[in-house]
Amino acid sequence: MDDLNKTQIIANTEEFVKGKLLGEGSGHDWWHIKRVWDLAKNISKNENTDIFVVELGALLHDIADWKFNDGDESIGPRLAEEWLISQGVDGRIIQTVKEAIEDVSFKGAGVTKKNRSKEGEVIQDADRLDAIGAIGIARCFAYGGFKGREIYNPDIKPVLDQTSEEYKKNSAPSLNHFYEKLLLLKNLMNTETGKRIANDRHKFMEIYLQEFFSEWDGKR
Repeated sequence: MDDLNKTQIIANTEEFVKGKLLGEGSGHDWWHIKRVWDLAKNISKNENTDIFVVELGALLHDIADWKFNDGDESIGPRLAEEWLISQGVDGRIIQTVKEAIEDVSFKGAGVTKKNRSKEGEVIQDADRLDAIGAIGIARCFAYGGFKGREIYNPDIKPVLDQTSEEYKKNSAPSLNHFYEKLLLLKNLMNTETGKRIANDRHKFMEIYLQEFFSEWDGKR
């Protein structure tokens, strides 16, 4: 497949995903996809990857997130495959993109699963980076509001080392998510670029939490 065809497929995929997710209100909208796409391209500059696979995987990674499909993790990869087949993408590329989408999600602190490709590692880092820092904080509370969750309840403690099923069923206050996922992501990055960016975003979250609890306790 020549570069011209690849460029057209990327453009088609951008429009396809934008049409599905533009205006979505849980923090898993088109702009989340755009940021992950841009981050993935940035990270790829320092990695030996197939940029075509990285771009397709980044664009399609949340096309049907399990969080909005009763925990079904198969829908997203299946829809991505159907789309890529319609675009005439080579079967080996489709398989790598599917695997990257299957591997991308955080599934609980007690769950460990390695990516099956370098492209998957890049996409996962980009997705996780968008879950931390200033934007990650905004997305955390946007999703909590979308699900009708409390901001914080000191009587409900975070649950660490959750299994995949426990993580999927979790309905705790939004602030618990920092301890159950967000603060863990810095040490789960795959690439050196991801680690560097994550370090700065992690520090910002720590500062935010200090301010949050100072205000909560009436000290500021």
